[in-house]
Amino acid sequence: MKKILVIDDDELVNDMLKQLLTEAGHEVECALDGVVGLELFAAQAFDLVITDIVMPNKEGLETTIEIRDKNKTIPIITISGGGKINADEYLDLAKRFGANYVFKKPIDIAPFLVAVERCLS
Repeated sequence: MKKILVIDDDELVNDMLKQLLTEAGHEVECALDGVVGLELFAAQAFDLVITDIVMPNKEGLETTIEIRDKNKTIPIITISGGGKINADEYLDLAKRFGANYVFKKPIDIAPFLVAVERCLS
């Protein structure tokens, strides 16, 4: 069983991803912003991080950079529905900052699960 950290300020997205990933056989912890996500990341060992970009307190690009500074090899999947700029622009930045895979919301589940399994193998 692999351990996954999901960071998204939308509780419904957290709940959906937690259920989806738990049904796929993984243990999942959720955080509602990057501050709490980084606290969980520092306190526990995770095999994968999934983070939204547009969040209060500490957004996902900054969270991705800080995680990458602490751990160069942990896989990161970034998701975004956009915000002040187009979601594709956020996701392109996320790739530059170290995300292994990026997905636009609403997430297409089948390729998302393929990416999760590739990250964990």
